[in-house]
Amino acid sequence: MKRAIDIAVLPAIPEHIRVAVLEVTGRLKDMPGALLPILHGVQDALGYVPEEAVPLIAREMNLSRADVHGVITFYHHFRQRPAGRRVIHLCRAESCQAMGAVTLEQHVKRRLDIDFHQTTADGAYTLEPVYCLGNCACSPAMMMDGELKGRMTPERFDAWLEAEAP
Repeated sequence: MKRAIDIAVLPAIPEHIRVAVLEVTGRLKDMPGALLPILHGVQDALGYVPEEAVPLIAREMNLSRADVHGVITFYHHFRQRPAGRRVIHLCRAESCQAMGAVTLEQHVKRRLDIDFHQTTADGAYTLEPVYCLGNCACSPAMMMDGELKGRMTPERFDAWLEAEAP
């Protein structure tokens, strides 16, 4: 009976979010240190970790909502809003910075009119910082839609943007 009471006190949650969270937590909640894999699984399933999912994740993990929210907001990898259709990761590690990533970062932000962790107004692009892409020999590096790009320049970024435009 306790389970029915717990369900009743949860705020309303869209069905697709509830189904995704319960599928992921059902698979992973018994493993040691399950919260991070669960949050990754929810983000993989939904594209982000919706605020509406936090109470359900907390209940399934027997944690407080604050515990779950704290982990989501501590790790930059987790999104609390849907990402754009295209995700751009810009390396901010020392090698890339030494080879022009700061100038590239300023250019990309200006060109897309967004900052890190933001999505363009049309929902096309999300810009995310990353602290090493393992491509130091070809700095500065970016990952665009999962494809690693080395020796990136503002001009090469503009060319990619023009070629990929809808």
